[in-house]
Formats: sequence, C-alpha cells, structure tokens
Amino acid sequence: MTNVKFSVYGHENVMATHRSTLELTSERTLTKRGNCIIGTKANLTLRDLSDEIKQIAKHSDTKIILRMQIGGKSEVIKGSGGNGLTYTNGISMVIRKSNFECDRTLMIKADKASIDLDREFVELAKNPNQIVHCTLEFIIE
Repeated sequence: MTNVKFSVYGHENVMATHRSTLELTSERTLTKRGNCIIGTKANLTLRDLSDEIKQIAKHSDTKIILRMQIGGKSEVIKGSGGNGLTYTNGISMVIRKSNFECDRTLMIKADKASIDLDREFVELAKNPNQIVHCTLEFIIE
C-alpha cells in the first residue's frame, strides 16, 4: 500500500450536487457551475504524483481510496485504477462513478460522487477558511 497526503480548501461556491463525479482542484476560484468540486487550492495534482504511483494506478485491480477530513467530519471514497489513467493533469483530480478515463481522472468505478457526501461535510466545505485534509491510498490486490 502506498499513501499520499495533501490538502484542499473549502470555497463558498461548493455545491456538491453532481451525480457521477467529485473533483478536487488546484484552482483558486470556483463558480456554481463546478457542482462536482468539493475543494480548491489543492497543494498536490495528479501530475505531481510519483512515477511509481502512476504505474500502480494503471492496473484495474488496484484499489484507490480517498479519505477526507474537515472539522471533525470525514468521508471515504473507494474506487479502482484503470489502464487509461495517465495522471498528467496539473489542475484537477476527478473521481468518477463511471469507467471514463482521461488525464484528469483519479479513479473510476467510485462508490460515491459529490451528491453522495454527507451534507454536514459539504456545509463545512463551503467555508474558504476550512482545510480538507486528504489521504490517497493505492492498494494492489
């Protein structure tokens, strides 16, 4: 198992209403159109991940877990790797319930999208002064 820790910040325009994706972004701004985004100003992007992690993520039998904590609330999202994951994007990490893979995709076949998050967690993420502490786990099965 390989772990990576990073953080994102809340934003007043967090809505978390998208039914098939959840996104963390390094961008500082967020419009209400970005209804899948749960955090901004990420201090890590997919491009920043090690070559070892990028290779691990390319296997469909790799389990990828995102753990997020904010103000005493936590969320865990589980998904899978895939051979089309490139981890070359320097802005966004997108978690997808579907099998769609692109340079922004962190994991596929996820068990949650932004709409599925606990609403108290989402309310905390609407505060730009709140930090969402994140841990990514990559488990080869």
